[in-house]
Amino acid sequence: MKKLVIFDLDGTLLYTLEDLANSVNFTLDLFGYPVKTLEEISSFVGNGVQHLLRQSLPSDISEKDFELCLACFKDHYVKHCCEKTRPYDGIIETLQRLKEKGVIVGIVSNKFQSAADDCCEHYFKDLYNSVMGESEICRRKPSPDGINILCDIYNVDKDDCIFFGDSEVDIKTAENAGVFCVSVLWGYRDQIFLSKNGARLFINRPDEIIDLID
Repeated sequence: MKKLVIFDLDGTLLYTLEDLANSVNFTLDLFGYPVKTLEEISSFVGNGVQHLLRQSLPSDISEKDFELCLACFKDHYVKHCCEKTRPYDGIIETLQRLKEKGVIVGIVSNKFQSAADDCCEHYFKDLYNSVMGESEICRRKPSPDGINILCDIYNVDKDDCIFFGDSEVDIKTAENAGVFCVSVLWGYRDQIFLSKNGARLFINRPDEIIDLID
């Protein structure tokens, strides 16, 4: 049985798209830029908030204006990140079963650390051990920093660790860290896209996680 199970957050544990979109479009509207559709924003997520904002804003925006928009987005998102966000069906039950089995549960997200902390504490209190968001000590995925830090904290060998994510970024992150990645199909990318980006194993339901780690 795997000792350490690490999850991506957005698109894997939590459906976060509408709250992200609302904060993006609040920022765009405030600064006088055209707002984006939910489908457009879905295609931008997965690489952190700076990438999300850069894809959403005009390409010729100045760095000064970009930083103002980024600060506005972060402020709005921290205040509204738990309004329409929800765990995917079966996730809470799966985390409870992992806890019962004594499995260490880590979360590695490209959210900035304070937003990752807020979301995890709000939805998964007592059902996870640690969350690593983007910070000064943890570069955003596909950097392996988050996985490496968790393995070090809990003194777990990479062979005893498994990573679950929904995107091409997660596949690359696991590859960079030297751990096996399982791609979930309830998130923001489909199987064809994931296959083209190196996915090797897919699951359709959270309850399959338990079978895999056993």
